[in-house]
Amino acid sequence: QVQLVESGGGSVQPGGSLRLSCAASGISFERYCMGWFRQAPGEEREGVATLSKDGNAKYATFVKDRFTISLDNAKNTLLLQMNDLKPQDTAMYYCAADRGCSTFYNIYALNNGLDYVGQGTQVTVSS
Repeated sequence: QVQLVESGGGSVQPGGSLRLSCAASGISFERYCMGWFRQAPGEEREGVATLSKDGNAKYATFVKDRFTISLDNAKNTLLLQMNDLKPQDTAMYYCAADRGCSTFYNIYALNNGLDYVGQGTQVTVSS
C-alpha cells in the first residue's frame, strides 16, 4: 500500500522559509516521478516542482530560484525547500507520485491523472 504523508507546513512572514517533507512508503522513487503541486482556495491545482526518475528537477516558473526539490533516499522522503516565500505562495501543498512528470504541469492531468497523492500540508504566507 502506497502512503505519502506531508509535513512541515505552517505560517510565515513574507521572505521567510519553510521546508516541506513527504514521507513515502510502499513506493520506489526509481519507478515514479515525484513532485509537489499546490491549490489555493477557489483556484486550480498547479504544479510546483518535480523530480524525475533519473534525478532531473523541474520547477514552475513562479517558484524557480526560490524553491528546491530533493530526495532523502535514506529516509525515503521527498523534500521541498521554500525560500523567499510570498503571499501568493499561500496554498495547500500536496506531494504526489506519477509515472511521468508531465502530469504535474497539465491542468487536466493534474486533476484527474496522478497515481498517488498525499493529504496535503497548509502553507500560509502573510504579514
